[in-house]
Amino acid sequence: MKSLIAACLMMFSVAAVAEPQAGFEYKQTPQTIPTENAAKVEVTELFWYGCPHCHQLEPQLAAWVKKLPADVEFHRVPAIPRPDWMPGAKAYYAMEILGILDKLHAPFFEAIHKQKSVKPGDEAGIIDWITKQSGLDRKKVEEAFKSFSVNTKLKRSSQLFAASGATGVPALLIDGKYLTSSTMAGGNAEALQVADYLIERARTEKPAKR
Repeated sequence: MKSLIAACLMMFSVAAVAEPQAGFEYKQTPQTIPTENAAKVEVTELFWYGCPHCHQLEPQLAAWVKKLPADVEFHRVPAIPRPDWMPGAKAYYAMEILGILDKLHAPFFEAIHKQKSVKPGDEAGIIDWITKQSGLDRKKVEEAFKSFSVNTKLKRSSQLFAASGATGVPALLIDGKYLTSSTMAGGNAEALQVADYLIERARTEKPAKR
């Protein structure tokens, strides 16, 4: 009996230690950021194509996203804390409106970090790469980079990064009010585990359906 009680207490102790702590593994955003779909828990990755940590996280993140419950909605947002991150953000949104993002998102990471065939701050070089990989006319790609839609999305990205309180990437914003990252959590796998915890927490904080 004593051994059973001791085992239970040990399990409780491990569970208590394992629970992510505010201010350490995650933090609350300075303000609650409106989400696109209030009926779902929204997860947003803040990233930069030039970030080696974002590149390393990508395969794990992609596998994790595939297993998310139906009430969780995932988005990516290219962070723009500095002007030299702008070309990569433009690339993301240009590929999105051209309908080639799903095809080229991961290969673009690879081209930057493995093949070293394109630099994340070289807009002309990025346009060349997208044109070659997609088979699209270069003028069409250039027009996408300069489009009103892309410019509007870039402004929103800048505003979101500032409002989130993030100081680097990759970072995961949960339902517009919690933020975690590989740095805060202690690694990529740990960040996804903290995100799971925050998703559950955000789910319980949703108003009950009538």
